[in-house]
Amino acid sequence: MTAQIPRAALARIALAHQGLLGKRRIGTGRDGALQALERLGYVQIDTISVVARAHHHTFWSRAGSYRDDFPSQLVARGEAFEYWHHAAAFLPMRDYRFALPAMRAYARGENTEHGSPRCRDKPLMRRVLDRVRTEGPLMARDFEESHRRGASWWDWKPAKRALEQLFMQGDLMCVGRDGFQKRYDLAERVLPSHVATACPSLREQAEHLIDTTLAAHGVAAARAFTYGRHHSAPLRATVKDVLGERLQAGALATEQGPDGSLYHAAPATLALRPPKPAVAARILSPFDNSVIQRDRALALFNLDFRIECYVPEPKRQWGYYCLPVLFRDGFVGLMDCKAHREAGLFEIKRLHLDDGLPDAFDAAFNAAVWEYARYLGCDDVQLARVSPSHLTERMRRCLADAP
Repeated sequence: MTAQIPRAALARIALAHQGLLGKRRIGTGRDGALQALERLGYVQIDTISVVARAHHHTFWSRAGSYRDDFPSQLVARGEAFEYWHHAAAFLPMRDYRFALPAMRAYARGENTEHGSPRCRDKPLMRRVLDRVRTEGPLMARDFEESHRRGASWWDWKPAKRALEQLFMQGDLMCVGRDGFQKRYDLAERVLPSHVATACPSLREQAEHLIDTTLAAHGVAAARAFTYGRHHSAPLRATVKDVLGERLQAGALATEQGPDGSLYHAAPATLALRPPKPAVAARILSPFDNSVIQRDRALALFNLDFRIECYVPEPKRQWGYYCLPVLFRDGFVGLMDCKAHREAGLFEIKRLHLDDGLPDAFDAAFNAAVWEYARYLGCDDVQLARVSPSHLTERMRRCLADAP
């Protein structure tokens, strides 16, 4: 018989592992950012800057005294690297060898998940490598440009395509960025000497996927273990086999969630469920690791939304870039925001909230919003619209004074 587990228990386990339950961060400063990255397994990089960029927001939510230069410092110190997860991401350097299968698949032309156009010009790739080897780290703009008028966004100049091909197949690594332009260097010069570079077996890959998923989330449905990257049928089958072995040996337990899915976790995780959370609110990125899997967010948190920055404005339900609002152990709203940094203004264009929130929410929300606004360099908060509308005056009073 499979035991039943309430949604609240699942949510608390997941949020505790994500470092989002209560007021405490995973760590502090640059070391805290590294601890967060190693706990989460990856942090998605995104270019949208209407508020904090997604990667900075995700780190900031978990590392106290966070600064935006910490990720680049982690890369420079050989503690993190950039590569492709389900999107461009920072990953812990300790996991470098587990990116090798994807790199080798890309080199063979088998991995099609990365959207950039491939370079098949081998002589050009050799010339690009020779220049980087001779001159040191280079950016795409360091090569002669050959733009065509009216070209599409993906019609990159040949050298850029060659650089990205070499990056994706592991010959080059990103050692920093100027804005969002990568600076590339030879992998052999970037990788710390202690980093393992033996390509993992299917069994090792499967065990890594299971271990990192449970470390990040505590509980996971079977489909979550292969979320995010291009995975071959043999690897998916091996993950299934290893899960079965661990369940049979008692190293994993299974409970049924409210959506009918079976959730796997270590028995100790289920036995030591987190206590009722403190009264605290968090403002999260829509790309945050806790909510990026939309079906999981719906099943665990009853959070049903999608990022609408890619949706035409007339079709948007929530807003251009909505931030999920977490209170205690549940998501209670979405906030469509913009940081006007030059004016020092944090604008909440529209706030969507659950009805019936307790009075304790107001002080917690006030503290969370003002903390986030100050991180963005804003010393003023303005609220335009609230849904449902009868909460408008309450929320304006709530946010009127900085704590």
